[in-house]
Amino acid sequence: MAMKRKRIIGKGICFACLALAALGLSAATVKLNEIRLVDDSTTLSAASPEAAASAPKFTHGPAALAFDGTYIWVARQFSNSVTRVKASNGTKGGTFAVGERPVALAFDKSNVWVANFLSDNVMKLRTSDGSVLATVPVGSGPSGLAFDGTYIWVANRNSNTVSKVRSRDGLVVGTFAVGASPLGLAFDGAHIWVANNIDNTITKLRASDGAVLGTYPAGLGPFGVAFDGASIWVTNFFYVTVIKIRPLDGAVLGTFKVGECPTGITFDGSTLWIANSGANTVSRIAPGTGSVLATFGTGKAPFGVAFDGANIWVANLGSDSVSTTTAIQ
Repeated sequence: MAMKRKRIIGKGICFACLALAALGLSAATVKLNEIRLVDDSTTLSAASPEAAASAPKFTHGPAALAFDGTYIWVARQFSNSVTRVKASNGTKGGTFAVGERPVALAFDKSNVWVANFLSDNVMKLRTSDGSVLATVPVGSGPSGLAFDGTYIWVANRNSNTVSKVRSRDGLVVGTFAVGASPLGLAFDGAHIWVANNIDNTITKLRASDGAVLGTYPAGLGPFGVAFDGASIWVTNFFYVTVIKIRPLDGAVLGTFKVGECPTGITFDGSTLWIANSGANTVSRIAPGTGSVLATFGTGKAPFGVAFDGANIWVANLGSDSVSTTTAIQ
């Protein structure tokens, strides 16, 4: 029963985003280029979900992104598939079947990993053709992924754990208890940071052995996590804010207002980008001051954000699309 309740909470966050996103964005907001995914005619690499072709656009639910050096990969959680989009020109390069409800992606320098929330596993995909190279059982409700250079880390939302998976062969080398409902993950070069969504905390794990080095307050509804080279940043889904944390001791260095229901966050080498899922926007902020430098319109309910070295990409949960722009210097 507890597991079912937590899964309902996860769906509730998605539908809350869609409800707020339906209100639209200000006419004064500059909107990014948008690439629709719903018309992709590429055959799935395994059995296609029967309802995908006739379902409303939002039901494909683009939720997460990863860049492999050539393609942006998009997890489409409500059609149990991932789609490749060529970063250089936005053309679609194939759609591939994965597990049930894919919600997170990570690239390990060779392959793309997918967290399948309702299948309780992660999949390793070959980037050249989307073939499944491995399926690895983890905890219940895998919802977040991060790569530390050797291992894939998995946030198991329903198990309140993270799994450490060797990327070379898919061996699970450890499972570690964290807070309630872990979601976003980030690697700072030595530690894994875990956003505990229900606990309103963030946990710092030593990457070498998974030891918990600290658990710190992280606002209301911590969701996405990013490292800017000096500080840890956490989006607060229910606070309409992001917080800046000092990695040494978990001290909060600042709290900064962004848009409604912030979810995904990424660092482009100089600034941070935050998906405001309830406002249909992304915010670009300065890491030094936390000030909002610009706000751009997206598709409906933007969720995941990624940087390809030149462009920012946004997964729009409510419009079955991705938005993109050249990162502003």
